[in-house]
Amino acid sequence: MTSTVPNAVQHTDAAAPPITMFGPDFPYAYDDFLAHPAGLGQIPATEHGQEVAVIGGGLSGLIAAYELMKMGLKPVVYEADRIGGRLRTVGFDGCDPSLTAEMGAMRFPPSSTALQHYIDLVGLETRAFPNPLSPATPSTVVDLKGESHYAETIDDLPQVYRDVANAWNACLEEGADFSDMNRALRERDVPRIREIWSQLVERLDNQTFYGFLCESEAFKSFRHREIFGQVGFGTGGWDTDFPNSILEILRVVYTEADDHHRGIVGGSQQLPLRLWDREPQKIVHWPLGTSLASLHGGEPRGAVTRLTRTAGNRITVTDATGDIRTFRAAVFTGQSWLLLSKIDCDDALFPIDHWTAMERTHYMESSKLFVPVDRPFWLDKDELTGRDTMSMTLTDRMTRGTYLLDDGPDKPAVICLSYTWCDDSLKWLPLSPQERMEVMLKSLGEIYPNVDIRSHIIGNPVTVSWENEPYFMGAFKANLPGHYRYQRRLFTHFMQDRLPADKRGLFLAGDDISWTAGWAEGAVQTALNAVWGVMHQFGGTTDPTNPGPGDVFDEIAPVELPED
Repeated sequence: MTSTVPNAVQHTDAAAPPITMFGPDFPYAYDDFLAHPAGLGQIPATEHGQEVAVIGGGLSGLIAAYELMKMGLKPVVYEADRIGGRLRTVGFDGCDPSLTAEMGAMRFPPSSTALQHYIDLVGLETRAFPNPLSPATPSTVVDLKGESHYAETIDDLPQVYRDVANAWNACLEEGADFSDMNRALRERDVPRIREIWSQLVERLDNQTFYGFLCESEAFKSFRHREIFGQVGFGTGGWDTDFPNSILEILRVVYTEADDHHRGIVGGSQQLPLRLWDREPQKIVHWPLGTSLASLHGGEPRGAVTRLTRTAGNRITVTDATGDIRTFRAAVFTGQSWLLLSKIDCDDALFPIDHWTAMERTHYMESSKLFVPVDRPFWLDKDELTGRDTMSMTLTDRMTRGTYLLDDGPDKPAVICLSYTWCDDSLKWLPLSPQERMEVMLKSLGEIYPNVDIRSHIIGNPVTVSWENEPYFMGAFKANLPGHYRYQRRLFTHFMQDRLPADKRGLFLAGDDISWTAGWAEGAVQTALNAVWGVMHQFGGTTDPTNPGPGDVFDEIAPVELPED
């Protein structure tokens, strides 16, 4: 495995089974659930055709709607902006339509096996994503404090980077039982996973990522911690995550979520769009040829402006047109802050502890800017050095991460001039796309003084700051220390038999409800949890040979920490 300095642990044993579960908190095999010939479950025939509101047309909403439709229910999808959510693929005005930019999710690990089920289902192809020092990346430049290092493998970097890599490996082994947990996840050894994780949650819930590093003898050097923060592991610098809970980081490294990434050929937004149009071959109640698109006359309903509880424990939904509909069940897949601000919500929708958890949710900012170029000029060799003219670049300058994306040597290509998070993202927020591009070109010009990037640009930049998007207000959730209990409340909300009768019927889903926010796999898993919850609400059951996440909940429920 080749990855950015210091991605932990060249830990993958070629003979070991791959990781196919996406986290230690709820070790349920969603991939097996999806692959089973019995399907996800069934509802009584008397309930066929019943409407279920699905609020949010991102990946989680589309999967929930698609699977509920297959069971014979009638999902009513509400979407305020566009189908796809943070799977957002855009083109460049006036340029070849094949040139696209991934404004949100752009790289997916093989351990996202439930996600891969749907990628395969709709016939999409993937290819290796050019992360720093990955096999798909011809070369990488690490530029820190004005000094640049060119590398095609990690061995080309100075010794200090290998020292930092070794420190991270040692830190994980000493402080988080890394190899033991990685092995248990591969073997699907649920008792061992739960044993290790329960001890770590109790010990580390109050610890920041940075504090975890500082407690390690391996990271006693501030210089090593600084380099680690600026260069990171897998996809780039991780210092923007330093204030977050170390548990968030451990979920990533245990499951290899930051390794071996692949991108979706043609753009990730194709996945929800194809699910919207897909006509399943195995479907109950509805005739063959039915799709989500056909049930909606081609377009989802608009933005939800009001959510209330009405008599009979119904969920009443008002949309931007003023249309009012009432449902026995609803699935909310948007970011939870929308329930606090953009949508007028009845307090009775959720128990007070769940409202508190949503209020405490911590979202990270994120910005990107892409430009189209005439060709992958970066592959030209410098006559003096024999090196690539330009490389995938990690730097402590404003741009932080620069990615080079092409479809072949003779075709137009795309550069992600900058990909940043948190404070680094906020620095871009006041600037227009053109102003952003100018600052980025200046920074990259200091790293590559002999490369005229501007001369290759063939169209206007496209950019996004997710914290400024009105229906998102941030890129993804990232728990702070002490937030484990809040996350557990939100993730387990689909188990509604434990709730008072007047608090049931509205199910939460989406990646910020998952344990792995920022990864599409979390959106898939929570959608499937919500599907199980809705099925259960309507009196349905799973096949005994294919128990769903709610059927086995008591065996694998997330660790419950005391609150007194």
